[in-house]
Amino acid sequence: MFRFLTLGAAFAVLLSGSAFAQQAPDKLLNASYDVGRELFVAINKAFIPKYDAETGKDIAIKQSHAGTSAQARAIIEGLGADVVTFNQVTDVDKLAENGFVAKDWQKQFPNNASPFYSFPSFLVRAGNPKNIKNWDDLVRDDVKVVFPNPKTSGNARYTYLAAYAFAKQTYGDDAKAQAFVKKLFSNVPVFDTGGRGSTTTFVERDIGDVLITFESETRGIAKQFGSDKVQAVTPPVSLLAEFPVAVVDKVADAHGSRPLAKAYLDFLYSADGQRILAENGNRVHDPAVVSQFKDQFPEVKLLKVEDVFGPWDKVQKEHFDSGAELDQLFGQK
Repeated sequence: MFRFLTLGAAFAVLLSGSAFAQQAPDKLLNASYDVGRELFVAINKAFIPKYDAETGKDIAIKQSHAGTSAQARAIIEGLGADVVTFNQVTDVDKLAENGFVAKDWQKQFPNNASPFYSFPSFLVRAGNPKNIKNWDDLVRDDVKVVFPNPKTSGNARYTYLAAYAFAKQTYGDDAKAQAFVKKLFSNVPVFDTGGRGSTTTFVERDIGDVLITFESETRGIAKQFGSDKVQAVTPPVSLLAEFPVAVVDKVADAHGSRPLAKAYLDFLYSADGQRILAENGNRVHDPAVVSQFKDQFPEVKLLKVEDVFGPWDKVQKEHFDSGAELDQLFGQK
C-alpha cells in the first residue's frame, strides 16, 4: 500500500522547531509533485553518497509531495523549499511572479530546465475489459475515468490539456473540443486532490475503468500490482509533459544552500541521474540512456502545449486563471 503524508502534515513535520526554518547548507528540502515519491527516494539514495564522496559533507534531503499548484502556494506562504521538481511550468512561473524563482529560470538548466518528461497515459483493469485504447474511448457512456482535480493537480491539468488537444485535432472545432472535455469530466466519479489519491481510488478502492496519469506512474503501478490486476495502455497520441526544476532562490539564499541545491538539480542531468529517471519510467534526454532503455518505451506521437495552445502564459490566462476555460467546463461537469 502506498504511504504518503498530506501536505499539511508534511509542512508541520518539516517546520517543527526553528532548526529547520534556519536550516544549514548541508540540508535541502525538495518540494515535488504528488506521484514522485518513489522516484526521489531512488534519486536521493544515489545523490547523497555521491555528494559526500565529492565534498566530504554528510547531507540530508527532505521531501514534500503534493499537487504542484498546492506546493507553489505553500512555498509562497512559507514552506521552506530550496528546490522544486514540479510537473507543470505554470506553477514554477507562479513562484517567479512572486519573487521566489528567477524570471529566467528555464535558462538556468538544460532542456528548458526539464531533465525528464512524460505524458498522460492510461492504466486499465487486467485484460482491458472495456477495450480502452485512445482518448475517444474515455467519453463513452460505459466508461468511468479516474484522474485528480485539475484545480489542484498539475498531473490532471496535463490530462485536461491532452484531452482538449486530442479533441481539437480530431474534430477541428473548439466547440466540439469543449463538449468532449465536458463529457470527460462527467465520466469521473470522484476527483482526488492529487495523483497519488487517484491511484489509490483506482487500484485499492477499485473505482473506475481507467486511470489517467503520467506514463511513469502507470508503469510503476503495473509493476507493483501485477498484470493480474492492472495493465498499462499507451494511447497513440498524447501531450508532452515536461518536468521543470528550479532553485528557489529566495529560500536557498536565506539558507545558504544554493551550492547544494544546484548540485542536486545538476545530478538529474548526469548519466547516473538520467538512468535512475528512466528506470522509474520517465523519458530522458541523454542519448546513451535513451538507447539503453528504448525497448521499454512504446512509440507515441507527442503534441506540444505551445503548438496546440500557444505559450504557457497564454495557456494560464485562457485556461487556468479564475473564471477561465477550465473553471467554465469543470463547473459544468
